[in-house]
Amino acid sequence: MHHQSAHQTPRTRYDRYDAATALLLLGLVVLVLLTHDRYAVSNDEGLQQRYGELIVSYYTSGFTDRSLFAFENLYLYGGLFDVTATLIGRVLPYDLYSIRHILCAATGIGGIVATWATARLIAGPRAGLIATALLAVSGVWYGAMFNHTKDITFAAAMIGATYALLRAMRDLPRPRLRHVVLFGVMLGAALGLRAVGLLLGVYLMLAIVLKLHDNGPTTHRERLAFATRSLLAFTPGLVLGYLIMIAAWPWAALDPLNPVRAIFAFAKFRYPIRDLLAGVVYAMDDMPRWYLPMYLAIKLPLAMLAGAVMALVVIAAPRSVRADMPRRTRYEVILIAAMAAFPIAAQVISRGPEFSGMRHFTFVVPLLAVLAAFGFDTAIAAFGRWRTPAAAGAGVAVAMLVMWNAVTLARLHPHEYLFYNPLVGGLPGAAGRYATDYWVNVMPEAVGKLESFLTRMEQNSGRSRGHYNVAICAQRVQFEHASTDRLHWTDTWEEAEFFISPTHMSCDNMLEGKVIATIERLGVVIGVVKDRRMLVDLETAARIKPRRREP
Repeated sequence: MHHQSAHQTPRTRYDRYDAATALLLLGLVVLVLLTHDRYAVSNDEGLQQRYGELIVSYYTSGFTDRSLFAFENLYLYGGLFDVTATLIGRVLPYDLYSIRHILCAATGIGGIVATWATARLIAGPRAGLIATALLAVSGVWYGAMFNHTKDITFAAAMIGATYALLRAMRDLPRPRLRHVVLFGVMLGAALGLRAVGLLLGVYLMLAIVLKLHDNGPTTHRERLAFATRSLLAFTPGLVLGYLIMIAAWPWAALDPLNPVRAIFAFAKFRYPIRDLLAGVVYAMDDMPRWYLPMYLAIKLPLAMLAGAVMALVVIAAPRSVRADMPRRTRYEVILIAAMAAFPIAAQVISRGPEFSGMRHFTFVVPLLAVLAAFGFDTAIAAFGRWRTPAAAGAGVAVAMLVMWNAVTLARLHPHEYLFYNPLVGGLPGAAGRYATDYWVNVMPEAVGKLESFLTRMEQNSGRSRGHYNVAICAQRVQFEHASTDRLHWTDTWEEAEFFISPTHMSCDNMLEGKVIATIERLGVVIGVVKDRRMLVDLETAARIKPRRREP
């Protein structure tokens, strides 16, 4: 059977690589349904959910309830995901945060599908399978799919728009309407989540320029006419994208320039947030320029990094691997590379505020997966032209790299987003030196271990208490969503009988107590539960009126 390679025009019919991709995607769906409840409510989810509710209230009140415009700084973001989750929650009788996590994971799988489609479009079914596998076993993607509700959804919209843009680019200056509409929907979804979606306008211009250099007109007048017709052809998509944006982002509807103002506002964010880089604590507005490149280098799978480098080598020097690819393929890969490099370069040059590792740049990861798939596919094809067994060996090597990552994620579960690659020694090498559990994903497991401890204690003593006061180094909603009625949150730490904390940024050292349980992955303690009863007057603690649980 003839195999599709990166230097050939991709076939449109489906083959065994597509069948393997379908099986992989089906497996991901099953995993999501079986494990979604193991992921904690994230630090931001309570605020984000409230924001979605305020947007719904804004519309249902006839635009008279304007509370959302004074709610923290969330008006600077689109609320597409939060509004959707809120509306679904009003229809389905399920836990709201379970709905959010399943919806986010479904969007994440949609992003993987769009990554497959993009890689397959450029380089064929084998590249599509490789891109799918690389993204699925990336901790920064799979580990974020359940509760990084802004990062994953935005990234999925961006790669969806990328696929539509590539499809439309092939037919410029007369792209098919369905591709223009798809681009508009994805553009609107991206802007309905983050103002950075405006980058898609820049990428559209770049696509037109690359098409001009590919096989477009030669005279200046013809080039101008070509570009004008191309832009006009995208007008329906741009209008559709704008309408979706303002529906999901009311503040953007108040002034056409508000999305641009939001970008400048983000660049000026100054909060008392600190983060780690190579063991040094920095303020978010004082990070070194190499913060983002470093996190990209140590958080992404080595296979993805290696494949992306291969792709750049192939594009820069195609003769080095005898890759006789069509001009169209070369320009499409250049577009993908530019889309991945531009936001990273802009961040390094501007030195904007940064924290929580690379999560705000999750949207470049699918692009890097596409590049890596192209690089590997080209390498496998090159080996195949030399010796057929060599191509099979190269394919097996790629599969083994993917499996190694998959095993590591399984060992980290459900903390896949703590993945670090061997360049920094994995999670053991990163602990205490780089960002770890900033989302406090340890909360459900920590609460479960505290509940087990209390049950054993009460059984041994023959006495039980109505409630126990617990302090947490996290947000209240995270604890109360995971706990039972006998555990009560307190913000007065000196009266807390127990303390739950991640070890990120040494938060576990903020309150004394005897460690009675730890949460560990790969030999690294990522969370602790402390018993503080010996430090608290138990009779006083028992009389303290429990704080009302948040709805």
